[in-house]
Amino acid sequence: MTPEAERLYAAALTQRPEGLVARDRAGVAVELATVRWLAGAGSTDLRVLRRARGPVLDIGCGPGRHVRALADRGVAALGIDASPAAVRVARDRGTRVLQGSVFDAVPAMGGWRTALLLDGNIGIGGDPEALLQRLADLLTPDGAVLCECEAPGAGVRSGPLRLEHDAGASRWFPWSRVSVDALDGVARPAGLATSARWEDGGRWFAELRVA
Repeated sequence: MTPEAERLYAAALTQRPEGLVARDRAGVAVELATVRWLAGAGSTDLRVLRRARGPVLDIGCGPGRHVRALADRGVAALGIDASPAAVRVARDRGTRVLQGSVFDAVPAMGGWRTALLLDGNIGIGGDPEALLQRLADLLTPDGAVLCECEAPGAGVRSGPLRLEHDAGASRWFPWSRVSVDALDGVARPAGLATSARWEDGGRWFAELRVA
């Protein structure tokens, strides 16, 4: 995320959550679910999290609703996010969060039983194969990735996005979108295989396991 994107994201998290938009080069704009991210885990989130076995690493955790929900159930969990604003919001709420990139040093390498890539975070960095390879290195041999994807039929689309909010527009930064039926192609090089796919609440999810 560029500094301008971080500024707009911070404004959405701390001032006005409505109206934060991600736009691609083709002009297609999607309003981000900032209000949902700032709220507690919803019913769809909780059903996904029932599949999570601790310890859990939540990549791109944002304000930390998944980590809080897991902690409430007594499941060991840690969030990681590159956004200083998101980390501040999460920590102010008592959530255990690390600021940084998942590609930097992460504690307990090879010791995480579940990695979360929810809210479209398989797009982080614009290279889903590299991201999943990194997660495979972080997981235990019986580990799993719980991933939120796009609806079937969209394939894999990688290209720059920018954020737009009241304060203006950011510079472009890399991102990817992966449909749930195209996940096998980006998971296989990382030694991961899709063990389940499902739709819940209008959102699409998959579970990947070490092959």
